[in-house]
Amino acid sequence: MEFKFANRLQQLPPYLFIEIDRKKKAAIERGVDIISLGVGDPDLATPDFIIEAMYRASKEKANHQYPFGAGLLRFREAVAQWYHRRFGVELDPKDEVVALIGSKEGIGHLPLGVLNPGDICLIPSPGYPVYHAGTLFAGGVSYFMPLLEKNGFLPDLDAIPVEVLERSKMIWTNSPNNPTSKVAEPNFYEKLVVLARKHNLLVVNDAAYTEIYYDGKKPVSFLQTAGAKEVGIEFHSLSKTFNMTGWRVGFAVGNKCALKALATVKENIDSGLFNAIQYAGIAGLEAPDSVTDEIRKIYQERRDYFASGIKKLGWEFQLPQAAFYLWVKVPSGYNSTTWCGKLLDEAGVVVTPGNGFGREGEGYFRMTLTVEKSRLEEALKRFSKLK
Repeated sequence: MEFKFANRLQQLPPYLFIEIDRKKKAAIERGVDIISLGVGDPDLATPDFIIEAMYRASKEKANHQYPFGAGLLRFREAVAQWYHRRFGVELDPKDEVVALIGSKEGIGHLPLGVLNPGDICLIPSPGYPVYHAGTLFAGGVSYFMPLLEKNGFLPDLDAIPVEVLERSKMIWTNSPNNPTSKVAEPNFYEKLVVLARKHNLLVVNDAAYTEIYYDGKKPVSFLQTAGAKEVGIEFHSLSKTFNMTGWRVGFAVGNKCALKALATVKENIDSGLFNAIQYAGIAGLEAPDSVTDEIRKIYQERRDYFASGIKKLGWEFQLPQAAFYLWVKVPSGYNSTTWCGKLLDEAGVVVTPGNGFGREGEGYFRMTLTVEKSRLEEALKRFSKLK
């Protein structure tokens, strides 16, 4: 029997990475030594003390039962304390923090609790594909805000038509940004709060990369902005901060009404985050800064080395301020897909075409720093031999 998929799945953009993934597998079968700079998945190990905290908690019988929907109060307290220590932001752990099974599920589920069919959601392009997918699944309409180099890869809030704003319910921002690595400054957030108040918008900032930064320049939180908690929330994840992508642990913080909507959706869809993983998260959140300092030191060395090599090749890019991505212009004569195909076919290096992040990503490609320095060195050698 054949089943016909729901129409909403047909509305999703084509998955542009399928052909590259096919070519990658074919190259591996031919014995090619593939260097993967395509996925933002840290190669570094989760710190031992976090693993040990998980192990201890997993042996407790009480943690084998269904977890509480919004998360253990102990975990939410640790989140609130970390936010205060890191950003100076005050949060009530009881109703201004929600635990997530990774920030991705929260990002995907939030529109179900906020948008009605036909409501517009303002989304950056290029941007994380889940912003659009979550909007589509909720019956909303995506309006894409171009992130252009001439605007510092930030959305031009003044360029959004008034008629669009009048139908809009949510606006997504992402800083530090994936894929451009751009970091928003306080004045951008101040302008965003004014816009949100004027048009009754929920601001949602995806801040998963705030702890991967360079040259000692710490990114700010949207919630540090005066009035931010009245109009918005922020998503964070321990995936990048402590190399815990596979653990699936994150949280949302901020406006209690918006978080209540998210928590209500989750109560009806999932049964919460495994308590033992929450205890692992507590261990990370309460750890001294020296833990993340060591992680940043490794990425700093990789960024400086790889960026220097890419510059010598003559490829155009802006030095990443944070996150672990290089957003590079495609050389003349190629588009994003054909150039990435060339790098795979002729250099055995997997990178991500920019158009996979939205229309405005065309003309760029993204490379990650989530491999050892020796592999970055090998990638540069192969790039230098391209014709």
